[in-house]
Amino acid sequence: MVDFVPAVDLLYDAVKAKGHVCIGLDTCAGYVPERERRKAQNDAQAVLAFNKAVIDATYDAAACYKVQIAYYEEMGLAGLGTYSETLKYIRSKGSLVIADIKRGDIADTALRYANAHFSGDFEADFVTLSPYMGMDSIEPWLSKAVSCGKGAFVLVRTSNPGRKDFQLLKTSPQSAYLYEAVGEKLSELAKQNKGKCGYGIFGAVTGCAERDEALRIRQQYPELFFLIPGYGAQGGGAKDAVSLLRNGNGGVVNASRSIITAWQNAQNYTEQAIKDADNNFASGASRAAVLKMRDEILSYGAQQ
Repeated sequence: MVDFVPAVDLLYDAVKAKGHVCIGLDTCAGYVPERERRKAQNDAQAVLAFNKAVIDATYDAAACYKVQIAYYEEMGLAGLGTYSETLKYIRSKGSLVIADIKRGDIADTALRYANAHFSGDFEADFVTLSPYMGMDSIEPWLSKAVSCGKGAFVLVRTSNPGRKDFQLLKTSPQSAYLYEAVGEKLSELAKQNKGKCGYGIFGAVTGCAERDEALRIRQQYPELFFLIPGYGAQGGGAKDAVSLLRNGNGGVVNASRSIITAWQNAQNYTEQAIKDADNNFASGASRAAVLKMRDEILSYGAQQ
């Protein structure tokens, strides 16, 4: 029997070594420089070449990557090929990848999804899951993850404005928010399925929040490793994100557009950044954006 190192332990170590940045490769063809796009046979190939250039320029400075499948599904079968090749390329660099698929279904269906995304053409280290159908929609993923050293991030408190529609509902004036009920269920799961780092193999998607709320959330769920969206283009900053960390670890901070479209803003890249990225100005800009984000988070974290 093969003993797998839980993915959460690998991610914990990656944060210690490289910082907290999770690069979102939510890449559409419109994010690729036109001159690079013209070189490719089709948009899917252009996106793949762009993704590889960004990965080459940043894998030493990012804890992990998150790949949102919707950007690839819209390109059809060729796009899914690019999705698969992007996942493989990230992992070939020794980096970790989160498949942002937000699946949420029960029993045998969930197991089929788990088989598809924890092995084979779409294999990733982590996935994102929606818990709306209940914990029996999470359990098949957990069983599969335990058997092959994978992990997941379950939606708890997201960063989009619509979170107020359901996540902030109370079933009675004295009750907790709905998202807190999800968090408690995940905490119970984490206590039973931990890595050596002390965090559960399944963590939580928890968006950037105001400092007081973030500190309360972090205190409520000490066993949960956080995937933290909302940084950059969604308005969150380093100060917001670090309050969701714990002893300098316990979370990765995702940014997508602010990194992969950094080339569109001249101030985001320098001659040195371009040189570091083998003279590719787009990936050089992405590298500069990653280093800036990484250093800002580390700087604010040191002040906590």
